Amino acid sequence: MRAAVMYGAGDVRIEDRPEPKIHQPTDAVVRTVLSCVCGSDLWPYKSMPATGTGRPMGHEFLGVVEDTGADVSSLRRGDLVVAPFTYCDNTCDYCRKGLHSSCRNGGRYGFDGVDGAQGEAVRVPQADGTLVKLPVDADSELLPSLLALSDVMGTGHHGATTAGVSRGDSVLVIGDGAVGLSAVIAAKRLGAEQIVLMGRHTQRTSLGREFGATDIIAERGDEGVARVRDLTGGEGVDRVIEAVGARQTLDTAFGAIRDGGTISRLGVPQYEEGPVGTGMITRNITLTGGVSPARAYIEELLPDVLSGAIRPGRVFDRTYGLDEVPAAYEDMANRQVIKALIRC
Repeated sequence: MRAAVMYGAGDVRIEDRPEPKIHQPTDAVVRTVLSCVCGSDLWPYKSMPATGTGRPMGHEFLGVVEDTGADVSSLRRGDLVVAPFTYCDNTCDYCRKGLHSSCRNGGRYGFDGVDGAQGEAVRVPQADGTLVKLPVDADSELLPSLLALSDVMGTGHHGATTAGVSRGDSVLVIGDGAVGLSAVIAAKRLGAEQIVLMGRHTQRTSLGREFGATDIIAERGDEGVARVRDLTGGEGVDRVIEAVGARQTLDTAFGAIRDGGTISRLGVPQYEEGPVGTGMITRNITLTGGVSPARAYIEELLPDVLSGAIRPGRVFDRTYGLDEVPAAYEDMANRQVIKALIRC
């Protein structure tokens, strides 16, 4: 099969790899219909040391079940399924608590002999626990929004949930990428009254307004904080969802939050230290967030996607064929697209 492999910063290749096969009785093989490039894929794309072996890429996909192991009971050949971005058994103590990203039998695509998702097929470990059957056909116009449940929509929802967004709240979303835009959808869905989106790219912030943002702030740093304070009568916001992962954006979050507020971090931190000293304690600020247990949220969000109440698939603003994946990485790295959809 053909699949995307990264050999170092800026070096993504499409190459022939072995067809996936059942290794364990809990495995399934899924023939990929849609995949995509994630913002987190861009970190190795910018900084990965050169290697002679390469790393299979991609962790978001939906497709059709092609084969199942002997112990797989909930899936059949021909089922259309979506996969969260980490696999899990959905039965261990962590999964039962809703923390599927810490599953005792889970793992990541593209590592430990498991295929990446940017390819024609994927072997999925722990298939019963991981894969969610979709009640639509493989040509449904809802497929991009259903694919968003594999990562970005669940991640945005995780940010809103861990921040404690509730009806009437004021919320600042920092970052106008796919996760930040999904966080706007999530905050709106949970009843936030004021949603301030901080971003500088008009195409993205315009989509954010359509998703429910009430205010847009292009300024950064101290100027951005001042604008948030102006919009909230000097008080600051109740909740912040930080969807970038830079030290500057964390500083902005602390500057914009009101006393007693909550900051949820979704962006993969590109720093080792932050403003978490006495100021945080004296102001009673809660710092939370982390890796989304996307599997925990799929059934919750699925009805709203099926009904059209939310349309997170709109973050996919350009479609690429599998052979065009290297160009998709380049375009996302250059901010020419929000999120690249891959038809496999």
